[in-house]
Amino acid sequence: MGRGLWQMLVDFVFPPHCPVCHAYVEHLGAWCPDCMAAAQKPHVILLPAAMQPLIGTAWALGRYHGGLRSLIHALKYKKKRSALPCIATFLRESDFVLPTAIDMAVPVPLHEARYRERGFNQVELIFGAWLEGQGLPLEQALVRTKQTGPLYRMRPSERRQSLKDAFSMARDADVSGKHILLLDDILTTGATLSACAAVLRRAGAARVDVLVFASDHR
Repeated sequence: MGRGLWQMLVDFVFPPHCPVCHAYVEHLGAWCPDCMAAAQKPHVILLPAAMQPLIGTAWALGRYHGGLRSLIHALKYKKKRSALPCIATFLRESDFVLPTAIDMAVPVPLHEARYRERGFNQVELIFGAWLEGQGLPLEQALVRTKQTGPLYRMRPSERRQSLKDAFSMARDADVSGKHILLLDDILTTGATLSACAAVLRRAGAARVDVLVFASDHR
């Protein structure tokens, strides 16, 4: 009761608003109906031919520029965990159905130095509670062994060189014969996800599918 009254007081003093249009909403984490409807665009991503041998199916839960960009930037670059209630609401209201054949969900890891700088892996914060609620906790099966610059600014050959040996299997991780759901916040070039999928497949994963929070790729 005390927590509920406190939240009511906070909402009164600092009224919650939609993360996209900033209209006032009923409670923290809520969206206005129009913005939620526009952002909820789960879709299969048509992968480039080079990625198809490594990745079975790739899904995005919404369009990056359809309302989700601001949430990702607030969390990822401004370290604003205040974006998480809106992300949790978005995931809770998503029509996406998690494939039942998945054995393990694996987030794309951050390099240790980037993790210390940011204080968290945004992929884990986005998906962790949602997946655990569906009985599929995250497994830290990959580690990032090399830092890379912004890949979207690089030519394809530069991306490949930058990502060479950038990921490896975590100690004691076992993906042999397993169906993996590889997770990331966005899919832009796909180079990072391809590099991670290649490591998982070499370690014996039977299949690697991808789920990202947002992507403008169709």
